[in-house]
Amino acid sequence: MMEKFTLDSGDIRILKVLQKDASLSIAEIAKQAGMSQTPCWRRIKKLKEQGILRQITAVVDREAVGLGFVSYAFVKLTVPSRKNMEEFDRLMRIWPEVVTCERITGAVDYLVKVVTEDIKSYDNFLCYKLLNSELVSDVQSRIVVSTVKETVALPLNE
Repeated sequence: MMEKFTLDSGDIRILKVLQKDASLSIAEIAKQAGMSQTPCWRRIKKLKEQGILRQITAVVDREAVGLGFVSYAFVKLTVPSRKNMEEFDRLMRIWPEVVTCERITGAVDYLVKVVTEDIKSYDNFLCYKLLNSELVSDVQSRIVVSTVKETVALPLNE
């Protein structure tokens, strides 16, 4: 289990600024977080070292790059053994169409968010990858018709 760190109000202000725009300079982050540059830089360095800041990345508009089709696949494994789960996890990590994969409780074993160009591309993913795996016994798909909210920011409280 990962160690839980306590964040103070300064850490939270920095994280909120970074979640809005991680491309800002240290000077601008410090200004928006209400502190001077050196302490801000030290806090960011510490947040990285502790693993709180795992990575700093760019969010790409999927539709702008031709990936306008989103579907959620509820996946049931043939046999939900540890070995099969580990193998399925490995597949999820290497298939580029999969943007999120979560092991869940209930009637199915996984919830998989899949992003492709169109419904034909999704059908190909479904037929030639997901259902082609002997690990999978059933897939129920839900096609997204409209995204109401999508964020990578966490609701941090001071």
